[in-house]
Amino acid sequence: MSQNNTKIIVAGMLIAAFAPLVAMAQDPQQYPPPQQQQYPPPQQQQYPPAQQQQYPPQQQQQYPPQQQQQYPPQQQQGYPPPQQQGYPPQYPQQAPPPMPPQQIDGIVQRIALYPDPLLAQIMTASTFGNEIPDAAGWANQHRYLTGDQLAHAINEDRLPWDPSVLALLPFPQVLDMMARDMGWTQALGNAVLGQRFEVMDAVQRMRAQAQQYGYLQSNPNYRVVGGPGEIQIVPVDPAYLYVPIYNPYVVFARPRPGFFVGGAISFGPRIYLGASFAPFGWGGIGVGWGGVAFGWRTHDILINNRPWGRTFANRGVYVHPYATPYRRPEGARVERHEAHEHERR
Repeated sequence: MSQNNTKIIVAGMLIAAFAPLVAMAQDPQQYPPPQQQQYPPPQQQQYPPAQQQQYPPQQQQQYPPQQQQQYPPQQQQGYPPPQQQGYPPQYPQQAPPPMPPQQIDGIVQRIALYPDPLLAQIMTASTFGNEIPDAAGWANQHRYLTGDQLAHAINEDRLPWDPSVLALLPFPQVLDMMARDMGWTQALGNAVLGQRFEVMDAVQRMRAQAQQYGYLQSNPNYRVVGGPGEIQIVPVDPAYLYVPIYNPYVVFARPRPGFFVGGAISFGPRIYLGASFAPFGWGGIGVGWGGVAFGWRTHDILINNRPWGRTFANRGVYVHPYATPYRRPEGARVERHEAHEHERR
């Protein structure tokens, strides 16, 4: 069969196959579209509504109303009486048993690094422990007074205390410390009366230890002079004293590596002591700090350049020969300087 005959036959077959489609496109009504099989919609399974489980209502536990604890009204803090349990009384009939060096070391630690003039006044004043609480109260009430105004107020108020106690009135923080721990004050006073040599030796031990560890050094306020057994802490300016502030548990212990020892001792505000304080234990101030110092080798406490000689035996009659004798005022104490605080404000 020739190639042309084959093409003619194939073309005829294609025409026969597509003829119905051409006729359908020309007359769609004659050939309706095939019916799409209809399926019933799926029935959604019905589940019974879930019953919410009913729990009995929770009963809130009832607590009894909290009763606020009632405290008694706070009493203004006062100072404890001079005799505190655990320490010997201030004026025993007989000298208490001597204390071992370790105990005396513990007593003097908090004041061992004070300047010599202030330390001497603290030691002597501690033997008049029964006067410390009243003096501390007066000093706290008159903190706004300084310098000559303070000296004038001391004189005006006819304060009845020993000059060694009056000498501490410019230092209310020191009197406050003594009054708040009267057991310590009594213990120090009894040791000074009965074991002055041991007390002074303990101060030197503590100073040597603090110096060895690098804490006790000369500074702008004080000079540290002298050698073993007679380390002195003396003011740079004899008219001014500063109360050092330190932690005994720090300055008497070996510093840990890297610890800055220079910050272990700080100082309170400077206290001016002029000639107006001469009647109050600071006679001759400006020359040897009123002659208030120590004879470390002889174990003397020097007040106005005279050895202070009060002991248990003579404590009822001893009168120290101050450079400017102080006469205890007659009559009751008074308050004659209220105007000073108003003027200051």
